[in-house]
Amino acid sequence: MRILGLDYGDRRIGAAVSDAFGWTAQGLETIERRGDESELKRIAGLVKEYEAEEIVVGLPKNMNGTVGPRGEICIEFAEKLRQVLGLPVHLWDERLTTVSAQRTLLEADVSRKKRKQVVDQLAATLILQNFLDSKSKR
Repeated sequence: MRILGLDYGDRRIGAAVSDAFGWTAQGLETIERRGDESELKRIAGLVKEYEAEEIVVGLPKNMNGTVGPRGEICIEFAEKLRQVLGLPVHLWDERLTTVSAQRTLLEADVSRKKRKQVVDQLAATLILQNFLDSKSKR
């Protein structure tokens, strides 16, 4: 059973998918948000292509654990995905994943232009991998 991981941002959505066993996450792509909901069609296409049965959306919480305005937007997006795709959608605490992704890319000496293209994808991979790791510990 594959799981799709998403890092929902203002301009881009990072996408990752698990392997068939649900052990590892691999980055897929970065989806540009255009305001016309074409991103929902692309996500639906990824669900179909990879036969994903669940979706994990990163939930940006404040450092004190509360949900702020950005988190509320992600909750609304997750609910829209549930309605449109009819799949279980989980919200996963994504505090500092983008920071961690940026740091990883800096340490790998990836150029600024390339970092901008892949940081959301890497953040989605981290969100999904953390979710998968938590499931395997149960």
